[in-house]
Amino acid sequence: MAYPDTATQSEAIDWDHSFSDLGNRATASEIRELLKLLDRPGIISFAGGIPDPALFPMDIIAKAHAAVFADPKRATAALQYSVSEGYLPLREQIAQTWRDQGVPCSPDNVLIVNGSQQALDLIGRLFLDAGDRLLAARPTYLGALQAFNGPKPTHGDLAELKSGQTSAKLAYTMPDFANPTGETMGMNERQALLANADAKGVVLVEDAAYVALSFDGPPPPSLLALDAKAKGSIEASRVIHCGTFSKTVVPGLRVGWVVAASPVIRKLVLLKQASDLHASSLAQMVLHDIVEQLGDAHIERLRKVYGARRDAFMAALDEHMPAGVSWTRPKGGMFTWVDLPEGLDGAKLLERALAEENVAFVPGAAFFAKDPVRNSIRLNFSFNEAPIAEEGVARLGRLLKRAI
Repeated sequence: MAYPDTATQSEAIDWDHSFSDLGNRATASEIRELLKLLDRPGIISFAGGIPDPALFPMDIIAKAHAAVFADPKRATAALQYSVSEGYLPLREQIAQTWRDQGVPCSPDNVLIVNGSQQALDLIGRLFLDAGDRLLAARPTYLGALQAFNGPKPTHGDLAELKSGQTSAKLAYTMPDFANPTGETMGMNERQALLANADAKGVVLVEDAAYVALSFDGPPPPSLLALDAKAKGSIEASRVIHCGTFSKTVVPGLRVGWVVAASPVIRKLVLLKQASDLHASSLAQMVLHDIVEQLGDAHIERLRKVYGARRDAFMAALDEHMPAGVSWTRPKGGMFTWVDLPEGLDGAKLLERALAEENVAFVPGAAFFAKDPVRNSIRLNFSFNEAPIAEEGVARLGRLLKRAI
């Protein structure tokens, strides 16, 4: 059967006229587009924030799936519709990690979501109306900017809240090994942020995606832990904490969580019901079993491997970067932020990097809601083994010496 030329057919429809304002404002993520380059022969990619699949606990994942299907009752539950709040044993497991830190927490304070990215989308829809002021670091996580863009807020710098000079409604922060900079917020900064959020009535969103990947000792306590301990309860805290299994177990199961005061969780549940009913029951059950089996040894392995890659990456930057280039030295996570000399544009440099050196990275402008700093790039140090990463940094260094 012959089909019509779909491109010709679609050109006859003015879809932009039919799309909503949000639909027309939606743009592609530079990071998601760059991930398509991973299969290109010869490419060394520092673009994605993706875990090394060699570190996925494949055997345990396979056995956990098999165990679910070996039990007819669990198998039926795994394949059936379920409650929007999430699998109760998994919620209890997450609540227990907070109680272990001395923070009273129950499953009613936990919502399971399809990766922490969904958490950000739901939080944005719950708290932001058009024109509300949203604060975030400059630069900040691109996915958060995309998630919060739906209500069309106005954007401000998180520094406003740190100084106590703001009228914002919501503030987004990644205190530990931030994406994209790799930086960690000190204890004094955390205390000031919490105090000023209380004084100004600002809701704090704490993204803890990378907190477990700490290479040089533990980071300071989370914002939620500090706030809940000071006030005696999560119920009195204005911090909404988002976590994920994507960086520490496996991203493909798409399971994250939100921990917050129960009135916030109840409202998020209602929004989630309208979005997708619930996260995958099978994925939740499997992850509960995986986490029970992995223990601390798995996290320690990740820290050892990624920490060694961080060290090799920093050494390569020290060796190959020309004068005028500077970068952050993260204590954990997956990224370093590179500031280029004035006059260089990260996006234009990427074009040359792909064409001349077969190296990919993310231009820094993508991480700003407005007034982007273009002479910057983000590099991932966790994905590639040291020899490959060192070669990629050497290639990038050669290009920069020609470009400066």
